[in-house]
Amino acid sequence: MRKYIVCFLTLFLICFYSVLPALAEEKKEAAKEAGNLDINAKSAVIMEPMTGKILFQKNQDEMFAPASVTKIMTLLLIYDSVSQKKINWDDSVVISEHAASMGGSQIFLEPNERQKVSELTKSIAIASANDAAVAMAEFIGGSEENFVQMMNNKAKELGMNNTVFKNACGLDTEGHIMSAKDIAIMSRELLKNYPDIKKYTTTWQDTIIHTTKKGDTEFGLTNTNKLIKWYEGATGLKTGSTGNAMYCLSGSAERNGMELIAVVMAAPDPKVRFQEVMKMLDYGFANYTVIKGGEKNSKAGDIPVFKGKDNFVGGIIKDEVKVVVPKGAKSEIEVKNELSEGIAAPFDAGSKVGEAVFFYEGKEVGRSDIVTEKAVEKAGLTDIFRKLAIMWFS
Repeated sequence: MRKYIVCFLTLFLICFYSVLPALAEEKKEAAKEAGNLDINAKSAVIMEPMTGKILFQKNQDEMFAPASVTKIMTLLLIYDSVSQKKINWDDSVVISEHAASMGGSQIFLEPNERQKVSELTKSIAIASANDAAVAMAEFIGGSEENFVQMMNNKAKELGMNNTVFKNACGLDTEGHIMSAKDIAIMSRELLKNYPDIKKYTTTWQDTIIHTTKKGDTEFGLTNTNKLIKWYEGATGLKTGSTGNAMYCLSGSAERNGMELIAVVMAAPDPKVRFQEVMKMLDYGFANYTVIKGGEKNSKAGDIPVFKGKDNFVGGIIKDEVKVVVPKGAKSEIEVKNELSEGIAAPFDAGSKVGEAVFFYEGKEVGRSDIVTEKAVEKAGLTDIFRKLAIMWFS
């Protein structure tokens, strides 16, 4: 019996000490992930939007009520609709009784009042107007319910796996939940695809005109996001607060060519949400930088042309690749150009002829198409005789 006990204890000690290094490494990675930030909000994320890299997180996938931060998705779908020419900025929107009945942050729209899409969008982005958000939801979706389905479809498309939208403005509704990471994802999408949003999100004060049976009345808008007053380089983005959500903020800022998004959810008071987002942005800017590889339109090599007026065409790298690295780290990105063996004429400029593969510290970090720098026409008889003459006499 003693022999079996000794064997068991020996086996246990071997297993225990074999997992110690892994546990230590896991603890080390967790400490690295948390950095030295002491965040009181229940959930937080810092993201670099060009790459989508998470620089810091606390409970990033835990779901909470997002309050008016919801409106980032509403704004994204508005800009999508304009981009797709489904609506125009000058379109006139008739305000419904449902939209006018919204409480919370509002611009006090009246039923049957008319406002331009641009004015309602401005009111959402600056003053976090619930009535304007619902009016735009009805205008784009036909009803708020249909628009909410569009919001959820867009969330699924973006990989926002911890999000369920129930309304277009963020008022407390059972089951209306998001995670900090998902908020960062939709913030990134809005800033990346529609940087013009910053003309509103960086505006401190503006006005709109209410035109009703009572006549024209000017109404003032004041930005709910104090970051644009308090933080150097602030570009937005959206505040939120309700009884269930407590205090939320998706804050964005840009310094020295690098932009960051910092999100907090369920902060205990309004001052804390701004303080913690500023602390997170400071952390990101102090500890990370963006390096680039494969300069856009740089030469990648020559590709043989078959049956064309030219024998070769230059290939150029279509897009550069960016990588977020700790400051002081290795700053070079290696590129391997994979070119096709040839291309048949005729073809236009910008035709794909290969891929540039980018590596950082031996790991692939991105790819870019290699495209033709010019168009080449198909060779005619004169061109063929000229080529034969050159070959004969050379």
